[in-house]
Amino acid sequence: MRNTFNEIKLVLILGFIISGVLLSSGQPVAEAVEKVGLKVMVKEGVGKYLSDGQGMTLYRFTKDEMNNSHCIEGCAVNWPPFYIDPAAVEDGLEPSYFAVITRTDSRQQTTYKGMPLYYFKNDKFPGDTFGDGIGDVWYLVTP
Repeated sequence: MRNTFNEIKLVLILGFIISGVLLSSGQPVAEAVEKVGLKVMVKEGVGKYLSDGQGMTLYRFTKDEMNNSHCIEGCAVNWPPFYIDPAAVEDGLEPSYFAVITRTDSRQQTTYKGMPLYYFKNDKFPGDTFGDGIGDVWYLVTP
């Protein structure tokens, strides 16, 4: 019984350490999970848009160029780059539309039809779309 209790404590401690590392990295936890997936969401008044597999909204930045992100440094704090293995694209989405680029900060970022994908830091729950239209340069990614 005592060995089982010690094993449970060890598993819990390791879990807290791993969670802390993921959260302290400053990156969305979804980015830390390589195969989180991609899907199409539908929201009344908004229509169809792309999200990660957990329902967190993805955005595009109109100042980006094909396969080149211009959202760096402080911008990337508010708009964290989204990364996923393109092989994790769900049914209903065309896998050939997704690719991965290496940003100037050496991080990888997924693109949709050549445009880099981002999260918005103020979207806290699946289905939040608070970043849409900000500054007339940030928009939902529509399939």
